[in-house]
Amino acid sequence: MSASPSIWSTLRHPAFRGMWIASVFYFVGNAMQGMAAAWMMVEQTGSSFLAALVQTAVFLPMFMLSLPAGVLADTTDRRRLVLSALLVQAVAVALLAVLLLLGWAGPATVLFFTFLAGSCTAMLSPAWNSTVGEILPREQLPQAIITMSIAYNAARALGPAMAGVVYGLAGGGWVFALAVAGTLGLAQAFRRWPPRPHPPTRLPAERLWGGTLAGLRYARHSETILAQLVRTAAYSGAGSALWALLPVIGQQRLGLGAQGFGLLMGCLGTGAVAVGLVLGRLRQRVGLEPLVAGSCLLFGGVMLTAALSRWPLPVYGALVVGGAAWMAVMSTFNTATQTSAPPWVRSRATALHVLSALGSFAIGSAFWGAIAGIAGLQVALCLAAALMFAGLLLAKPFPLRMGAMQDVTQVSPFEDLLIKDQPDPEAGPVAVEMGYRIRPEDTQAFLDAVSQLRAPRQRDGATFWRLYRDLGDSSRYVERFIVTSWADYLHQRARATMADQTLEERVRSFVVEGAQVTMQHYIAER
Repeated sequence: MSASPSIWSTLRHPAFRGMWIASVFYFVGNAMQGMAAAWMMVEQTGSSFLAALVQTAVFLPMFMLSLPAGVLADTTDRRRLVLSALLVQAVAVALLAVLLLLGWAGPATVLFFTFLAGSCTAMLSPAWNSTVGEILPREQLPQAIITMSIAYNAARALGPAMAGVVYGLAGGGWVFALAVAGTLGLAQAFRRWPPRPHPPTRLPAERLWGGTLAGLRYARHSETILAQLVRTAAYSGAGSALWALLPVIGQQRLGLGAQGFGLLMGCLGTGAVAVGLVLGRLRQRVGLEPLVAGSCLLFGGVMLTAALSRWPLPVYGALVVGGAAWMAVMSTFNTATQTSAPPWVRSRATALHVLSALGSFAIGSAFWGAIAGIAGLQVALCLAAALMFAGLLLAKPFPLRMGAMQDVTQVSPFEDLLIKDQPDPEAGPVAVEMGYRIRPEDTQAFLDAVSQLRAPRQRDGATFWRLYRDLGDSSRYVERFIVTSWADYLHQRARATMADQTLEERVRSFVVEGAQVTMQHYIAER
Protein backbone atom coordinates (compact mmCIF):
# COMPACT_ATOMS: atom_id res chain seq x y z
CA MET A 1 0.00 0.00 0.00
CA SER A 2 1.57 3.29 -1.10
CA ALA A 3 0.17 5.39 1.72
CA SER A 4 1.60 8.66 2.87
CA PRO A 5 3.50 7.80 6.06
CA SER A 6 2.31 10.94 7.86
CA ILE A 7 -0.43 10.45 10.45
CA TRP A 8 -1.18 14.19 10.35
CA SER A 9 -2.68 13.78 6.88
CA THR A 10 -5.54 11.79 8.43
CA LEU A 11 -6.44 14.65 10.79
CA ARG A 12 -6.87 17.06 7.88
CA HIS A 13 -10.07 15.19 7.00
CA PRO A 14 -12.92 16.91 8.94
CA ALA A 15 -15.00 13.77 9.52
CA PHE A 16 -12.03 11.70 10.69
CA ARG A 17 -10.75 14.55 12.88
CA GLY A 18 -14.17 14.91 14.50
CA MET A 19 -14.49 11.16 15.06
CA TRP A 20 -10.93 11.05 16.45
CA ILE A 21 -11.58 13.84 18.96
CA ALA A 22 -14.84 12.21 20.07
CA SER A 23 -13.07 8.85 20.41
CA VAL A 24 -10.36 10.42 22.59
CA PHE A 25 -12.99 11.66 25.05
CA TYR A 26 -14.74 8.28 24.95
CA PHE A 27 -11.50 6.38 25.63
CA VAL A 28 -10.60 8.74 28.46
CA GLY A 29 -14.07 8.31 29.99
CA ASN A 30 -13.80 4.52 29.86
CA ALA A 31 -10.33 4.63 31.44
CA MET A 32 -11.65 6.90 34.20
CA GLN A 33 -14.49 4.47 34.92
CA GLY A 34 -12.12 1.51 35.17
CA MET A 35 -9.76 3.29 37.56
CA ALA A 36 -12.57 4.62 39.78
CA ALA A 37 -14.30 1.25 39.98
CA ALA A 38 -11.09 -0.57 40.90
CA TRP A 39 -10.16 2.01 43.55
CA MET A 40 -13.66 1.82 45.03
CA MET A 41 -13.28 -1.94 45.45
CA VAL A 42 -10.02 -1.45 47.33
CA GLU A 43 -11.38 1.42 49.40
CA GLN A 44 -14.72 -0.17 50.29
CA THR A 45 -13.68 -3.81 50.72
CA GLY A 46 -9.89 -4.00 50.83
CA SER A 47 -10.18 -7.03 48.56
CA SER A 48 -7.61 -7.41 45.79
CA PHE A 49 -9.87 -10.11 44.30
CA LEU A 50 -12.78 -7.70 43.87
CA ALA A 51 -10.43 -5.07 42.49
CA ALA A 52 -9.23 -7.60 39.91
CA LEU A 53 -12.86 -8.44 39.05
CA VAL A 54 -13.23 -4.89 37.72
CA GLN A 55 -10.87 -5.78 34.85
CA THR A 56 -12.87 -8.96 34.31
CA ALA A 57 -16.09 -6.92 34.15
CA VAL A 58 -14.47 -4.62 31.57
CA PHE A 59 -12.86 -7.22 29.29
CA LEU A 60 -15.07 -10.32 29.63
CA PRO A 61 -17.90 -8.72 27.58
CA MET A 62 -15.38 -7.92 24.84
CA PHE A 63 -14.34 -11.56 24.77
CA MET A 64 -17.93 -12.85 24.80
CA LEU A 65 -19.63 -10.38 22.48
CA SER A 66 -17.02 -9.27 19.94
CA LEU A 67 -17.84 -11.84 17.27
CA PRO A 68 -21.66 -11.55 17.51
CA ALA A 69 -21.22 -7.77 17.47
CA GLY A 70 -19.07 -8.13 14.36
CA VAL A 71 -21.81 -10.12 12.64
CA LEU A 72 -24.37 -7.43 13.49
CA ALA A 73 -22.03 -4.70 12.24
CA ASP A 74 -21.61 -6.53 8.91
CA THR A 75 -25.30 -7.29 8.43
CA THR A 76 -27.38 -4.55 10.11
CA ASP A 77 -27.59 -0.76 10.35
CA ARG A 78 -24.30 0.24 12.00
CA ARG A 79 -25.51 3.72 12.92
CA ARG A 80 -28.45 2.32 14.85
CA LEU A 81 -26.28 -0.35 16.47
CA VAL A 82 -23.67 2.13 17.70
CA LEU A 83 -26.15 4.77 18.86
CA SER A 84 -28.23 2.18 20.72
CA ALA A 85 -25.17 0.83 22.52
CA LEU A 86 -23.97 4.33 23.43
CA LEU A 87 -27.40 5.32 24.71
CA VAL A 88 -27.61 2.27 26.98
CA GLN A 89 -24.05 2.90 28.19
CA ALA A 90 -24.75 6.56 28.95
CA VAL A 91 -27.90 5.69 30.90
CA ALA A 92 -26.13 2.92 32.83
CA VAL A 93 -23.11 5.07 33.78
CA ALA A 94 -25.32 8.05 34.67
CA LEU A 95 -27.49 5.83 36.88
CA LEU A 96 -24.40 4.46 38.61
CA ALA A 97 -23.15 8.01 39.19
CA VAL A 98 -26.46 8.98 40.82
CA LEU A 99 -26.46 5.86 43.02
CA LEU A 100 -22.91 6.58 44.14
CA LEU A 101 -23.65 10.22 44.89
CA LEU A 102 -26.62 9.11 46.97
CA GLY A 103 -24.54 6.48 48.75
CA TRP A 104 -26.73 3.62 47.55
CA ALA A 105 -24.18 1.69 45.44
CA GLY A 106 -22.12 -1.13 46.92
CA PRO A 107 -19.42 -3.32 45.31
CA ALA A 108 -21.91 -5.61 43.57
CA THR A 109 -23.73 -2.63 42.03
CA VAL A 110 -20.47 -1.13 40.76
CA LEU A 111 -19.42 -4.46 39.21
CA PHE A 112 -22.82 -4.93 37.56
CA PHE A 113 -22.86 -1.50 35.93
CA THR A 114 -19.20 -1.85 34.94
CA PHE A 115 -20.06 -5.12 33.20
CA LEU A 116 -23.04 -3.48 31.50
CA ALA A 117 -20.90 -0.58 30.25
CA GLY A 118 -18.27 -3.05 29.04
CA SER A 119 -20.95 -4.96 27.16
CA CYS A 120 -22.03 -1.77 25.38
CA THR A 121 -18.43 -1.05 24.40
CA ALA A 122 -18.08 -4.60 23.08
CA MET A 123 -21.26 -4.28 21.00
CA LEU A 124 -20.23 -1.03 19.32
CA SER A 125 -16.51 -1.70 18.81
CA PRO A 126 -16.61 -3.69 15.51
CA ALA A 127 -19.02 -1.17 13.95
CA TRP A 128 -16.87 1.70 15.20
CA ASN A 129 -13.72 0.10 13.77
CA SER A 130 -15.20 -0.49 10.33
CA THR A 131 -16.74 3.00 10.26
CA VAL A 132 -13.45 4.69 11.06
CA GLY A 133 -11.76 2.60 8.38
CA GLU A 134 -14.24 3.80 5.73
CA ILE A 135 -14.00 7.53 6.41
CA LEU A 136 -10.63 7.90 4.69
CA PRO A 137 -9.40 6.51 1.36
CA ARG A 138 -8.14 2.93 1.59
CA GLU A 139 -4.51 3.93 1.16
CA GLN A 140 -4.70 5.97 4.39
CA LEU A 141 -6.12 3.13 6.50
CA PRO A 142 -2.76 2.22 8.10
CA GLN A 143 -2.28 5.82 9.23
CA ALA A 144 -5.87 5.98 10.50
CA ILE A 145 -5.32 2.91 12.68
CA ILE A 146 -2.08 4.35 14.05
CA THR A 147 -3.78 7.65 14.84
CA MET A 148 -6.59 5.92 16.71
CA SER A 149 -4.07 3.73 18.54
CA ILE A 150 -2.26 6.85 19.73
CA ALA A 151 -5.56 8.20 21.04
CA TYR A 152 -6.30 4.94 22.87
CA ASN A 153 -2.87 4.67 24.47
CA ALA A 154 -2.82 8.32 25.47
CA ALA A 155 -6.25 7.88 27.07
CA ARG A 156 -5.02 4.84 29.02
CA ALA A 157 -2.35 7.03 30.59
CA LEU A 158 -4.41 10.24 30.95
CA GLY A 159 -7.74 8.74 32.06
CA PRO A 160 -6.60 7.14 35.34
CA ALA A 161 -4.64 10.27 36.29
CA MET A 162 -7.68 12.48 35.73
CA ALA A 163 -9.90 10.01 37.59
CA GLY A 164 -7.51 10.07 40.55
CA VAL A 165 -7.70 13.86 40.79
CA VAL A 166 -11.50 13.95 40.52
CA TYR A 167 -11.88 11.02 42.91
CA GLY A 168 -9.73 12.73 45.52
CA LEU A 169 -11.51 16.09 45.21
CA ALA A 170 -15.16 15.13 44.70
CA GLY A 171 -15.60 11.36 45.07
CA GLY A 172 -16.18 8.43 42.73
CA GLY A 173 -19.68 9.45 41.72
CA TRP A 174 -18.41 12.51 39.89
CA VAL A 175 -15.86 10.41 37.98
CA PHE A 176 -18.69 8.41 36.44
CA ALA A 177 -20.74 11.55 35.87
CA LEU A 178 -17.90 13.09 33.85
CA ALA A 179 -17.42 9.85 31.91
CA VAL A 180 -20.98 10.15 30.58
CA ALA A 181 -19.89 13.22 28.62
CA GLY A 182 -17.43 11.13 26.59
CA THR A 183 -20.16 8.63 25.71
CA LEU A 184 -22.55 11.36 24.60
CA GLY A 185 -19.77 13.03 22.60
CA LEU A 186 -19.12 9.87 20.58
CA ALA A 187 -22.86 9.49 19.99
CA GLN A 188 -23.01 13.03 18.63
CA ALA A 189 -20.06 12.29 16.33
CA PHE A 190 -21.89 9.25 14.92
CA ARG A 191 -25.00 11.32 14.36
CA ARG A 192 -23.00 13.95 12.50
CA TRP A 193 -20.79 11.54 10.52
CA PRO A 194 -22.82 8.32 10.27
CA PRO A 195 -21.31 5.20 8.69
CA ARG A 196 -22.13 4.46 5.08
CA PRO A 197 -25.09 2.09 4.77
CA HIS A 198 -24.37 -1.38 3.47
CA PRO A 199 -24.83 -1.66 -0.32
CA PRO A 200 -28.38 -2.66 -1.28
CA THR A 201 -28.73 -6.33 -2.06
CA ARG A 202 -31.40 -8.82 -3.08
CA LEU A 203 -29.57 -11.62 -1.31
CA PRO A 204 -31.24 -13.29 1.71
CA ALA A 205 -30.17 -11.66 4.96
CA GLU A 206 -27.50 -13.41 7.01
CA ARG A 207 -28.63 -14.64 10.40
CA LEU A 208 -26.58 -14.28 13.58
CA TRP A 209 -25.46 -17.90 13.88
CA GLY A 210 -24.87 -18.32 10.16
CA GLY A 211 -22.98 -15.04 10.04
CA THR A 212 -20.82 -16.15 12.96
CA LEU A 213 -19.95 -19.41 11.21
CA ALA A 214 -19.23 -17.49 7.99
CA GLY A 215 -16.77 -15.25 9.83
CA LEU A 216 -15.00 -18.20 11.46
CA ARG A 217 -14.91 -20.06 8.13
CA TYR A 218 -13.44 -17.05 6.37
CA ALA A 219 -10.67 -16.69 8.96
CA ARG A 220 -9.89 -20.42 8.82
CA HIS A 221 -9.52 -20.56 5.03
CA SER A 222 -7.99 -17.14 4.40
CA GLU A 223 -4.24 -17.60 4.70
CA THR A 224 -3.69 -13.89 5.24
CA ILE A 225 -6.24 -13.47 8.04
CA LEU A 226 -5.30 -16.76 9.72
CA ALA A 227 -1.62 -15.78 9.78
CA GLN A 228 -2.39 -12.48 11.46
CA LEU A 229 -4.66 -14.08 14.06
CA VAL A 230 -2.10 -16.74 14.96
CA ARG A 231 0.71 -14.20 15.21
CA THR A 232 -1.48 -11.87 17.30
CA ALA A 233 -2.38 -14.64 19.75
CA ALA A 234 1.24 -15.74 20.10
CA TYR A 235 2.58 -12.24 20.67
CA SER A 236 -0.19 -11.23 23.07
CA GLY A 237 0.11 -14.44 25.09
CA ALA A 238 3.86 -14.12 25.57
CA GLY A 239 3.81 -10.35 26.12
CA SER A 240 0.98 -10.53 28.66
CA ALA A 241 3.55 -11.57 31.28
CA LEU A 242 4.95 -8.05 31.53
CA TRP A 243 1.55 -6.40 31.83
CA ALA A 244 0.20 -8.93 34.32
CA LEU A 245 3.30 -8.94 36.54
CA LEU A 246 4.04 -5.21 36.41
CA PRO A 247 2.56 -4.51 39.89
CA VAL A 248 4.72 -7.33 41.31
CA ILE A 249 7.77 -5.98 39.49
CA GLY A 250 7.18 -2.56 41.00
CA GLN A 251 6.60 -3.84 44.53
CA GLN A 252 8.97 -6.82 44.85
CA ARG A 253 11.84 -6.00 42.51
CA LEU A 254 11.92 -2.21 42.70
CA GLY A 255 10.33 -1.48 46.06
CA LEU A 256 7.92 1.08 44.60
CA GLY A 257 4.58 2.28 45.91
CA ALA A 258 1.41 3.32 44.12
CA GLN A 259 3.00 6.41 42.57
CA GLY A 260 5.93 4.38 41.28
CA PHE A 261 3.56 1.85 39.74
CA GLY A 262 1.71 4.68 38.04
CA LEU A 263 5.01 5.85 36.59
CA LEU A 264 5.73 2.35 35.26
CA MET A 265 2.39 2.37 33.46
CA GLY A 266 3.08 5.88 32.21
CA CYS A 267 6.36 4.75 30.67
CA LEU A 268 4.58 2.07 28.66
CA GLY A 269 1.99 4.59 27.46
CA THR A 270 4.65 7.17 26.60
CA GLY A 271 6.55 4.71 24.43
CA ALA A 272 3.36 3.67 22.63
CA VAL A 273 2.38 7.27 21.85
CA ALA A 274 5.91 8.25 20.81
CA VAL A 275 6.37 5.42 18.31
CA GLY A 276 2.95 6.11 16.85
CA LEU A 277 4.21 9.45 15.58
CA VAL A 278 6.81 7.73 13.37
CA LEU A 279 5.35 4.25 12.90
CA GLY A 280 4.05 4.88 9.39
CA ARG A 281 7.46 5.94 8.11
CA LEU A 282 9.19 3.17 10.05
CA ARG A 283 6.86 0.48 8.68
CA GLN A 284 7.32 1.75 5.13
CA ARG A 285 11.10 1.92 5.47
CA VAL A 286 11.87 -1.45 7.07
CA GLY A 287 8.87 -3.59 6.05
CA LEU A 288 6.36 -5.62 8.05
CA GLU A 289 8.37 -8.67 9.05
CA PRO A 290 11.57 -6.83 10.06
CA LEU A 291 9.50 -4.37 12.11
CA VAL A 292 7.62 -7.15 13.91
CA ALA A 293 10.78 -9.23 14.44
CA GLY A 294 12.72 -6.28 15.82
CA SER A 295 9.85 -5.32 18.12
CA CYS A 296 9.58 -8.90 19.43
CA LEU A 297 13.29 -8.90 20.23
CA LEU A 298 12.99 -5.53 21.98
CA PHE A 299 9.95 -6.59 24.03
CA GLY A 300 11.67 -9.81 25.06
CA GLY A 301 14.68 -7.76 26.12
CA VAL A 302 12.42 -5.49 28.16
CA MET A 303 11.01 -8.49 30.04
CA LEU A 304 14.55 -9.70 30.78
CA THR A 305 15.49 -6.23 32.05
CA ALA A 306 12.44 -6.16 34.32
CA ALA A 307 13.30 -9.65 35.60
CA LEU A 308 16.97 -9.00 36.37
CA SER A 309 17.24 -5.32 37.33
CA ARG A 310 16.72 -4.01 40.86
CA TRP A 311 17.25 -0.37 39.88
CA PRO A 312 14.18 1.59 38.80
CA LEU A 313 15.85 3.79 36.18
CA PRO A 314 16.83 1.01 33.73
CA VAL A 315 13.34 -0.49 34.08
CA TYR A 316 11.70 2.89 33.39
CA GLY A 317 13.75 3.27 30.21
CA ALA A 318 13.10 -0.32 29.16
CA LEU A 319 9.35 0.11 29.61
CA VAL A 320 9.31 3.12 27.28
CA VAL A 321 10.92 0.85 24.67
CA GLY A 322 8.45 -1.92 25.57
CA GLY A 323 5.45 0.35 25.06
CA ALA A 324 6.80 1.36 21.65
CA ALA A 325 7.40 -2.28 20.65
CA TRP A 326 3.93 -3.34 21.81
CA MET A 327 2.27 -0.52 19.87
CA ALA A 328 4.30 -1.24 16.72
CA VAL A 329 3.39 -4.93 16.64
CA MET A 330 -0.27 -4.75 17.65
CA SER A 331 -0.98 -1.83 15.31
CA THR A 332 0.69 -3.69 12.44
CA PHE A 333 -1.37 -6.84 13.09
CA ASN A 334 -4.57 -4.79 13.29
CA THR A 335 -3.78 -2.94 10.07
CA ALA A 336 -2.93 -6.15 8.23
CA THR A 337 -6.22 -7.71 9.35
CA GLN A 338 -8.41 -4.78 8.30
CA THR A 339 -6.72 -4.33 4.91
CA SER A 340 -7.03 -8.06 4.13
CA ALA A 341 -10.79 -8.44 4.76
CA PRO A 342 -13.45 -7.50 2.17
CA PRO A 343 -16.32 -5.26 3.31
CA TRP A 344 -18.81 -8.10 3.87
CA VAL A 345 -16.67 -9.63 6.64
CA ARG A 346 -14.44 -6.74 7.79
CA SER A 347 -16.18 -6.15 11.12
CA ARG A 348 -16.03 -9.87 11.89
CA ALA A 349 -12.33 -9.99 11.02
CA THR A 350 -11.70 -7.06 13.36
CA ALA A 351 -13.70 -8.81 16.08
CA LEU A 352 -11.63 -11.97 15.63
CA HIS A 353 -8.47 -9.88 15.94
CA VAL A 354 -9.79 -8.56 19.26
CA LEU A 355 -10.69 -12.10 20.35
CA SER A 356 -7.26 -13.49 19.52
CA ALA A 357 -5.53 -10.61 21.32
CA LEU A 358 -7.72 -10.50 24.43
CA GLY A 359 -8.22 -14.25 24.72
CA SER A 360 -4.52 -15.07 24.68
CA PHE A 361 -3.82 -12.02 26.87
CA ALA A 362 -6.31 -13.19 29.52
CA ILE A 363 -5.11 -16.81 29.46
CA GLY A 364 -1.48 -15.72 29.37
CA SER A 365 -1.92 -13.35 32.30
CA ALA A 366 -3.34 -16.14 34.46
CA PHE A 367 -0.64 -18.57 33.30
CA TRP A 368 2.28 -16.25 33.98
CA GLY A 369 0.79 -15.29 37.34
CA ALA A 370 0.63 -18.97 38.28
CA ILE A 371 4.22 -19.55 37.10
CA ALA A 372 5.40 -16.54 39.12
CA GLY A 373 3.63 -17.90 42.19
CA ILE A 374 5.18 -21.35 41.79
CA ALA A 375 8.66 -20.67 40.42
CA GLY A 376 9.17 -16.96 41.09
CA LEU A 377 8.92 -13.68 39.22
CA GLN A 378 12.28 -13.95 37.48
CA VAL A 379 11.58 -17.43 36.13
CA ALA A 380 8.20 -16.36 34.77
CA LEU A 381 9.57 -13.28 32.98
CA CYS A 382 12.57 -15.15 31.57
CA LEU A 383 10.32 -17.94 30.25
CA ALA A 384 8.00 -15.37 28.71
CA ALA A 385 10.96 -13.67 27.02
CA ALA A 386 12.13 -17.02 25.64
CA LEU A 387 8.63 -17.69 24.32
CA MET A 388 8.59 -14.23 22.72
CA PHE A 389 11.87 -15.00 20.95
CA ALA A 390 10.56 -18.42 19.86
CA GLY A 391 7.54 -16.69 18.33
CA LEU A 392 9.83 -15.39 15.59
CA LEU A 393 9.73 -18.91 14.11
CA LEU A 394 6.08 -18.31 13.16
CA ALA A 395 7.14 -15.86 10.45
CA LYS A 396 7.80 -18.62 7.90
CA PRO A 397 4.58 -20.69 8.21
CA PHE A 398 2.41 -17.63 8.91
CA PRO A 399 3.82 -14.69 6.89
CA LEU A 400 2.33 -11.21 7.26
CA ARG A 401 1.18 -9.01 4.43
CA MET A 402 -1.20 -6.15 3.79
CA GLY A 403 -4.17 -7.03 1.60
CA ALA A 404 -4.18 -5.73 -1.95
CA MET A 405 -7.18 -4.01 -3.54
CA GLN A 406 -7.95 -6.99 -5.80
CA ASP A 407 -8.08 -9.26 -2.72
CA VAL A 408 -10.99 -7.37 -1.14
CA THR A 409 -12.99 -5.98 -4.09
CA GLN A 410 -16.10 -8.02 -4.84
CA VAL A 411 -17.04 -8.47 -8.50
CA SER A 412 -20.12 -10.72 -8.90
CA PRO A 413 -23.38 -8.88 -9.71
CA PHE A 414 -26.50 -10.46 -8.26
CA GLU A 415 -28.08 -11.04 -11.67
CA ASP A 416 -25.37 -13.56 -12.48
CA LEU A 417 -26.45 -15.68 -9.52
CA LEU A 418 -30.06 -16.27 -10.55
CA ILE A 419 -31.29 -19.51 -12.07
CA LYS A 420 -34.74 -20.61 -13.16
CA ASP A 421 -37.05 -21.91 -10.42
CA GLN A 422 -35.17 -20.55 -7.44
CA PRO A 423 -35.34 -22.96 -4.45
CA ASP A 424 -36.23 -21.85 -0.95
CA PRO A 425 -33.29 -19.93 0.58
CA GLU A 426 -33.06 -22.39 3.48
CA ALA A 427 -33.15 -25.47 1.22
CA GLY A 428 -29.98 -27.52 1.11
CA PRO A 429 -27.31 -28.69 1.26
CA VAL A 430 -26.44 -27.57 -2.27
CA ALA A 431 -23.86 -29.39 -4.40
CA VAL A 432 -22.24 -27.54 -7.30
CA GLU A 433 -20.29 -29.28 -10.05
CA MET A 434 -18.14 -27.55 -12.67
CA GLY A 435 -16.83 -29.61 -15.58
CA TYR A 436 -13.59 -28.79 -17.44
CA ARG A 437 -12.22 -30.46 -20.59
CA ILE A 438 -8.47 -29.82 -20.53
CA ARG A 439 -5.76 -29.97 -23.19
CA PRO A 440 -3.57 -33.04 -22.33
CA GLU A 441 -0.32 -31.07 -22.42
CA ASP A 442 -1.69 -28.61 -19.84
CA THR A 443 -2.90 -31.18 -17.31
CA GLN A 444 -0.32 -30.49 -14.61
CA ALA A 445 -0.59 -26.72 -14.96
CA PHE A 446 -4.39 -27.00 -14.74
CA LEU A 447 -4.20 -29.17 -11.61
CA ASP A 448 -1.88 -26.67 -9.95
CA ALA A 449 -4.20 -23.78 -10.80
CA VAL A 450 -7.51 -25.42 -9.96
CA SER A 451 -6.17 -26.60 -6.58
CA GLN A 452 -5.85 -22.95 -5.62
CA LEU A 453 -9.66 -22.62 -5.89
CA ARG A 454 -10.11 -24.76 -2.77
CA ALA A 455 -9.26 -21.90 -0.36
CA PRO A 456 -11.58 -19.22 -1.84
CA ARG A 457 -14.44 -21.72 -2.27
CA GLN A 458 -14.23 -22.79 1.38
CA ARG A 459 -13.38 -19.31 2.62
CA ASP A 460 -16.60 -17.90 1.11
CA GLY A 461 -18.98 -20.67 2.18
CA ALA A 462 -18.23 -24.20 0.96
CA THR A 463 -18.04 -26.95 3.58
CA PHE A 464 -16.52 -29.48 1.16
CA TRP A 465 -14.35 -29.21 -1.98
CA ARG A 466 -12.74 -31.81 -4.20
CA LEU A 467 -11.54 -32.28 -7.77
CA TYR A 468 -12.38 -35.49 -9.69
CA ARG A 469 -11.04 -37.01 -12.92
CA ASP A 470 -13.54 -38.65 -15.29
CA LEU A 471 -12.58 -42.33 -15.64
CA GLY A 472 -14.32 -42.48 -19.02
CA ASP A 473 -12.56 -39.38 -20.42
CA SER A 474 -9.05 -38.61 -19.13
CA SER A 475 -9.23 -35.02 -20.39
CA ARG A 476 -12.33 -34.17 -18.31
CA TYR A 477 -12.22 -33.02 -14.69
CA VAL A 478 -15.06 -32.12 -12.32
CA GLU A 479 -14.74 -29.63 -9.50
CA ARG A 480 -17.34 -30.32 -6.80
CA PHE A 481 -18.14 -28.35 -3.67
CA ILE A 482 -21.00 -28.35 -1.17
CA VAL A 483 -22.65 -25.37 0.56
CA THR A 484 -25.03 -25.61 3.52
CA SER A 485 -28.06 -23.91 1.90
CA TRP A 486 -29.15 -22.10 -1.24
CA ALA A 487 -28.90 -18.76 0.57
CA ASP A 488 -25.31 -19.58 1.59
CA TYR A 489 -24.51 -20.48 -2.01
CA LEU A 490 -25.83 -17.13 -3.27
CA HIS A 491 -23.74 -15.36 -0.64
CA GLN A 492 -20.71 -17.42 -1.63
CA ARG A 493 -21.03 -16.39 -5.28
CA ALA A 494 -21.53 -12.74 -4.36
CA ARG A 495 -18.36 -12.75 -2.23
CA ALA A 496 -16.01 -13.52 -5.13
CA THR A 497 -13.23 -10.94 -5.44
CA MET A 498 -11.17 -9.63 -8.32
CA ALA A 499 -8.35 -11.95 -7.27
CA ASP A 500 -10.75 -14.92 -7.36
CA GLN A 501 -11.93 -13.87 -10.81
CA THR A 502 -8.34 -13.73 -12.06
CA LEU A 503 -7.71 -17.23 -10.69
CA GLU A 504 -10.85 -18.61 -12.36
CA GLU A 505 -9.82 -17.03 -15.66
CA ARG A 506 -6.45 -18.79 -15.38
CA VAL A 507 -8.17 -22.12 -14.73
CA ARG A 508 -10.44 -21.61 -17.75
CA SER A 509 -7.45 -20.79 -19.96
CA PHE A 510 -6.53 -24.51 -20.00
CA VAL A 511 -9.91 -25.57 -21.40
CA VAL A 512 -9.90 -27.12 -24.88
CA GLU A 513 -10.71 -24.54 -27.54
CA GLY A 514 -14.42 -24.58 -28.36
CA ALA A 515 -15.36 -26.47 -25.17
CA GLN A 516 -17.47 -24.84 -22.46
CA VAL A 517 -17.08 -25.01 -18.71
CA THR A 518 -20.28 -26.68 -17.51
CA MET A 519 -22.00 -25.88 -14.21
CA GLN A 520 -24.62 -28.05 -12.53
CA HIS A 521 -26.50 -27.39 -9.28
CA TYR A 522 -27.98 -30.13 -7.10
CA ILE A 523 -30.06 -29.79 -3.96
CA ALA A 524 -30.50 -32.46 -1.32
CA GLU A 525 -33.89 -34.20 -1.29
CA ARG A 526 -33.33 -36.88 1.36
